[in-house]
Amino acid sequence: VSAPKLVIGANGYLGSHVTRQLVNDGHDVRVMVRDGANTIGIDDLKVTRFVGDIWNNHALREAMAGCDDVYYCVVDTRGWLKDPAPLFRTNVEGTRNVLEIAKDAGLHRFIFTSSYVTVGRKRGFVATEDDVISNRGLTPYVRSRVQAENLVMQYAYDHGLPAVAMCVSTTYGSGDWGRTPHGAIIAGAAFGKLPFVMKDIELEAVGID
Repeated sequence: VSAPKLVIGANGYLGSHVTRQLVNDGHDVRVMVRDGANTIGIDDLKVTRFVGDIWNNHALREAMAGCDDVYYCVVDTRGWLKDPAPLFRTNVEGTRNVLEIAKDAGLHRFIFTSSYVTVGRKRGFVATEDDVISNRGLTPYVRSRVQAENLVMQYAYDHGLPAVAMCVSTTYGSGDWGRTPHGAIIAGAAFGKLPFVMKDIELEAVGID
């Protein structure tokens, strides 16, 4: 019998799809969700629930105990905030807190769902892992994501955490119950509520599955 898999942030759009695929593949799946979170995306799945947020060290240790793989799917995407402090608290300091627990959990793999915005992209070129993004002109949201990914890599180098930073692109598909920012644009267009037309926009996009 294989060890359990843990999805932190399993109620979110990406997290719920990761959870569903793990369950469908026959794994013993644990999920960690905040108290009072909307869990409609995973309510029909057979999982073991742990209630707590990314600052609850007791819940984190309990959920990770005996697991081999941890999927970290927590992110604050509110790039429009006038005060970006919450972005850095969740995306950077919250990630650091989880990494502190994960580094001593004896994991086989820690999968950090990063973002394509951390990739050093140049028009006309295919980016690779060797391309480093420039800090010049980055929005607070992107800076928080870059700092978080760098933290994960730092824990891999300094503490031997078997980490993978998976750079997720703009995801579309079913089950977007929380209405992601990009999903809201599609919904607005579909329901005739989008008061403008987007033209000449380049955006990486992938199906959520």
